[in-house]
Amino acid sequence: MRRTMLRLALCAGILFLAVPATAAPLPVPGQAQDAEAEPSGERVNLNTATAAELEALPGIGPRTAELIIEYREEEGPFTKVEDLMNIRGIGERTFLRLRPLIRVGDDEPAAP
Repeated sequence: MRRTMLRLALCAGILFLAVPATAAPLPVPGQAQDAEAEPSGERVNLNTATAAELEALPGIGPRTAELIIEYREEEGPFTKVEDLMNIRGIGERTFLRLRPLIRVGDDEPAAP
């Protein structure tokens, strides 16, 4: 029994050392989690964006883009970026990822 346990431990150790570390590093609070979430120039205006522009945002697919457009047609323009959470399927987590990438007006100050 001891030999079996020792062999298993040895095999596990070898496998652990042989497998390259390909996992992403642990997230650092306050930093963007992926390249898509980093603001790079112009932010998407929720009130004028096309479906294609909305789909380019991380986590927004064709159906969600359609829901965003339907919402602004039925409810009027978004008055603040937080209104995006009124869309079914967009919760706080998704919103926080999108926040630096979106805007609702022409003169809105940059996101913190």
